[in-house]
Amino acid sequence: MPSFANARFHWEDGAARLRSADPADRRQLEAAVDRVVDELRRRLGGPFTIDELVALHDEGTDWVLPIAVGVAPDNPRAWDEETIAHAAFWRYAREATDFAGGRRVGE
Repeated sequence: MPSFANARFHWEDGAARLRSADPADRRQLEAAVDRVVDELRRRLGGPFTIDELVALHDEGTDWVLPIAVGVAPDNPRAWDEETIAHAAFWRYAREATDFAGGRRVGE
């Protein structure tokens, strides 16, 4: 299983790219991230751990692109699957039962 440290690196990078996105596209990117977080919540259900989130991420994120296109069908600049997926996983990581400000509880 990939490590949380590796996943966190990518997730934080996605969040940083989201923050620095062109203001003209950022609203739609943020809306796509919100929709992906909703989908993560649906896929993981109830309480979850960082390891479960990392495992889900490792399964792939190709399901993110259709969400982005649905949110911004007329703006291909808002279809940045990697940025959206990584920012959403980082946002959702904060809800993990063992998340402690960027680390797992006990690290």
